Amino acid sequence: MSLGDGGYRGDPGGGPGGHQTRTRLPDEPGAAGTYGGGRRTSRSPRGLVGVVGVVVLLIAAIAFANRGDGGGESSGERGKGGPAARATAPTGERPVKGSEAGVATGFPRTEQGAESAAANYAVALSGDGMFNAETRREIVEAVYSPRVASARLAELDKAYSREKFLAGIGLEPDGSAPEGMTFVARANPVGTKTEKFGNDSATVAVWYSQLFGLAGEGSKNPVTEGWYTNILELQWVDDDWKVTGFEEKDGPAPVGRDQVASSAEEMAEAVEGFGGFTYAR
Repeated sequence: MSLGDGGYRGDPGGGPGGHQTRTRLPDEPGAAGTYGGGRRTSRSPRGLVGVVGVVVLLIAAIAFANRGDGGGESSGERGKGGPAARATAPTGERPVKGSEAGVATGFPRTEQGAESAAANYAVALSGDGMFNAETRREIVEAVYSPRVASARLAELDKAYSREKFLAGIGLEPDGSAPEGMTFVARANPVGTKTEKFGNDSATVAVWYSQLFGLAGEGSKNPVTEGWYTNILELQWVDDDWKVTGFEEKDGPAPVGRDQVASSAEEMAEAVEGFGGFTYAR
């Protein structure tokens, strides 16, 4: 979740709001399909053989469908609803040449290079670094085209420095978390899709889940999960892909599972203990 080009998600006025916390309760012991479900009946040897046979055939079918022999249809030729999804499998090409402000840079001038750039840039523009003035400047200069970076930074500085906005999500006026709290803003890309691609430009959609909130005892803005799609307009500039346009929209969002929410301490430890990823093939 980032301010992007459209303001804080859920806030009609560009500020905080629209976040609700749902408490999930564990299923009652003994209910069908739960941890304490009814007693399972034993399977006969013949039944087990049948199950194993089905599993083997299924695995073989999946392996055949995902083989990378390059002889199948191209991504733009399959499916009735547009380009088919492609797994981000290793290709043997060097994914990036370096990094800047903690963001991968130097992507190949290819379709997969544009997708990798978009995924990494979406993570950076949705992360907690955007709430600090200095790191925000570094991120914007790293991911945006020089011709739009200055104007974009001025807009983002204005948006992220509003005290009402920061107070609404529980942060201090400088964008830092209150003492004893851990601020969480982390995007986790699920996949990318090239909508347009040319020699000097590309449009890539990045679908991702977002963790956002304050982890800590007594937090009024506990960490919640949301689902979004960022659409990034990219331009080939100075031997790399750079952002020239950014749009964010809700979803697609899956149905949540009935899992017991972790404690504030567990969430803070997880965020601090598990680092993020760079996204490239």
